[in-house]
Amino acid sequence: MVRLPFVSLLGLQGALALSTFSPRFKREADAVPFVNPTLAGGSLLDRATPTLGEPLNVIISGLSSPGVLSDAGFLTFVNAIGFATECLGIHIGDPQAANLGDGHGYVNQTIELRQDFGNVPVGSCLESLAGGNHLRLFRQNGPTANTGALFLAVSQEENVFEGHTISPDGYDIGRDKFVQGALGASGFHTVAQNITGLLAPGSTGINHGIATDGVVVLLTVTTA
Repeated sequence: MVRLPFVSLLGLQGALALSTFSPRFKREADAVPFVNPTLAGGSLLDRATPTLGEPLNVIISGLSSPGVLSDAGFLTFVNAIGFATECLGIHIGDPQAANLGDGHGYVNQTIELRQDFGNVPVGSCLESLAGGNHLRLFRQNGPTANTGALFLAVSQEENVFEGHTISPDGYDIGRDKFVQGALGASGFHTVAQNITGLLAPGSTGINHGIATDGVVVLLTVTTA
């Protein structure tokens, strides 16, 4: 696991207090990294099945550079880490949804990206066959929490012969690999904090019954 300073959720209580933001008139002084989804009925688990979810284990802070938080800018950032859009633009399987406590309720993922093994055009096809890291993106931009923060469900997958399921310990492994790549991404400056208290450790409610350590990593990403 990537070793980073731990920050208790209680230590961020003031900064992450539930606030109301106007999409057009949000002042710089009002900006926060993110709002805790559980304060308004949301969850740090997305909805993979009617009863189980995958952990939203990485958050790109709303205090990151605005360009990084846009769809195109985020894609540029993760391209630098080694992720690309799905193989030939083909997606198999239903999208997952998340409730980020921002007033929108459950919303389907914005995009799903896969490890590209250094080949942006077709590398994600190899991930679909051989396994590797992948992520789902959700944006916190509703009327009661318009932070712009990006919540990611990152996980390591097995190869197609293993049913392309999540690897044992794959949620923590996927998170740590993503964070390690983010800290070394060329053209970006990334600061990481481990946060506890948002996601309960263990396997309760988690898809495939795979336990996690309960750590969510907050990344603040600025363009270099």
